[in-house]
Amino acid sequence: MADNVGSKVTYFLVGLGVGALVGILFAPKSGEDTREFLAKKADEGKDYAQKKARELRERADELIERSKDVAVRKKDSISAAVEAGREAYLRESKS
Repeated sequence: MADNVGSKVTYFLVGLGVGALVGILFAPKSGEDTREFLAKKADEGKDYAQKKARELRERADELIERSKDVAVRKKDSISAAVEAGREAYLRESKS
């Protein structure tokens, strides 16, 4: 899943670069207007990348917390099973 998100971000950044290049080549605006436009789009791209990184980090934190909860539950379950097995063994060995 991380590779899928990484490839989407990579495609986005490549598309952003290609779009900026095409925009420069075919811009009907003056150089100053074009520079302002590109700066704005670069800021939008940066904001988008930061937003996606933040979302990814939050999702990873949630998955880590869920994994910890599952690990604790499984550990408790295994501990209970081992203890039950130990008690059963002791009962049988006393008989």
